[in-house]
Amino acid sequence: MGIGDVEKMVAVGLIWGATNALMRRGAIISEKQIHTQKSSSTKTKNPIFTILIDWFSLLLVWQYSVPFLVNLSASVTFFAILNDTPISLAVPVTNATTFAATAVFGMLLGEETRVGLTLLGTFLIVLGVYICVI
Repeated sequence: MGIGDVEKMVAVGLIWGATNALMRRGAIISEKQIHTQKSSSTKTKNPIFTILIDWFSLLLVWQYSVPFLVNLSASVTFFAILNDTPISLAVPVTNATTFAATAVFGMLLGEETRVGLTLLGTFLIVLGVYICVI
């Protein structure tokens, strides 16, 4: 495992974190659209059919589907990284980076957070990843 692998793990974590925050925003937009459509149309009695329609409607919202596709691409990269990297290092580094990036990107997108605690937690995560890597 080389430094390039660590950089790839951090990049995947950053992409996952950013797309998590963006997908949340897209899901909120979709939920508003679905709520508007349901109030103006008749409701179906089949719950499975309703879930499928809602899921398909979610995928039609580009603010959700584009980050979703980018997120899936990062997942493919992560599995490629696992070929050359021990899972005991790849998973903690990538997941910690994802958690920190989700918090920061969510904050940048205007989600209500405790800024000080978010930044402190992010710093501790970065420090932990650094310790794992060295």
